[in-house]
Amino acid sequence: MDLSLFYFTADAGEQSTPDAYRLLLEGAKFADDNGFDAVWTPERHFHPFGGPYPNPSVTSAAIAAVTTRIGIRAGSVVLPLHDPLRVAEEWAVVDQLSRGRVGLAFASGWHAVDFALAPQAFDNRRRDFVRLLDEVRTLWRGGTVRRVDGRGAEVDLAAYPRPVRPDPPVWITSAGDPATFELAGRLGANVLTHLLNQEVDDLAAKIQRYRTTRGAGGRVTLMLHAFAGPDDASVRDVVRDPMRRYLRRSLDLSARLVGRDLDEDDVDFLVDRAFERYLTRAGLFGGPETCLAFLDRLTGIGVDEVACLIDFGVDTATTLHALPHLAAVRERSSR
Repeated sequence: MDLSLFYFTADAGEQSTPDAYRLLLEGAKFADDNGFDAVWTPERHFHPFGGPYPNPSVTSAAIAAVTTRIGIRAGSVVLPLHDPLRVAEEWAVVDQLSRGRVGLAFASGWHAVDFALAPQAFDNRRRDFVRLLDEVRTLWRGGTVRRVDGRGAEVDLAAYPRPVRPDPPVWITSAGDPATFELAGRLGANVLTHLLNQEVDDLAAKIQRYRTTRGAGGRVTLMLHAFAGPDDASVRDVVRDPMRRYLRRSLDLSARLVGRDLDEDDVDFLVDRAFERYLTRAGLFGGPETCLAFLDRLTGIGVDEVACLIDFGVDTATTLHALPHLAAVRERSSR
């Protein structure tokens, strides 16, 4: 089992502070020095939840500058929001800066407000996804795509600079739809998923469908909220309040999507239930034995990598101080 770090952040991003990205950069350097597989950063728009991460190519360029070994990955590029030409250009720069360490997860998008950047793309985002991904891959390999220029003429365009890798590893992001797992298999891509709205047993069946569709090869990466410590009780004490605040923000984002206002009592009930779920069966929380047991279970269903989401609201100093516990779990798991 490979372990990586994943960032999404409970920080509202509403105020500029000198240390806003300290956890990202210091965590990346720690992961680089301690055998972790990669660092993932997301794409988020127009909401405080995840607000510090509007463009993963920008954060990845910063990670490239302070690391030497670790993989640098988008988790995920919302592809219908962008012209594949721009995606190929930006990520080729990151690939150059990192000397070939880029990996790219792509998603079709889900939140209508995000598509203020490309409103015409929202209705057909799933239908167009495969075509857009194919264009990114074509450009990355040195091919061209056809566009219309400012004078209305059709032109064939290549993207520059040229990346180091001729073909970067690609993930398709799935929130749990079995059809997306099968799509990733047909496209020869890896899978990035999570346990936000699926259980481990459900995931096991979807991974089996992915393996059957893809055949040989393929990588399943599972994003999990994570915090390791000396024992389960101390971890629970540290993460309880930050995780509850994080879940409250996440619930607000989901409520906006469906245009609902939730009663405060309903919010408290849902947050309490979600916290217990993440702590006991949907997150990597606890002492070393608890974490290792969960990793063993995930290995058994075919997960290849756990991307540990560490910035869910525990303060930066405490999170950085706890990373050696997570590194020890990674080391024991690898043995």
